[in-house]
Amino acid sequence: MRAHMLGNMRDHLQALSEIQAALAAKQLDRAADIAETRLGMTSLGTHGAAHMAQYMPKAMQDIGTEMHHAASRFALMAQEGDGQKALENLVQVTQQCVACHAGYRVY
Repeated sequence: MRAHMLGNMRDHLQALSEIQAALAAKQLDRAADIAETRLGMTSLGTHGAAHMAQYMPKAMQDIGTEMHHAASRFALMAQEGDGQKALENLVQVTQQCVACHAGYRVY
């Protein structure tokens, strides 16, 4: 479970990097696709979120849920071409990452 969780987090970080690269290339649709499929609500099955959640404290689950929601909001705004609102939601994604990593460790 530890390795699975760490693998998911590494993929989240890689996805954030790919989103930033797409934004730099002014490819909002690509950024939206990466966000939704790798971080958004539709990514939960791929990452085994329901299976993993039972091993997390409730507050950690809440942070993760908000991160996934923010990623989906980012994707929606990016698809609509609203770069400013998309970036506002991307900030919320990374804020959740920071909050989780500040409060929790996997040993």
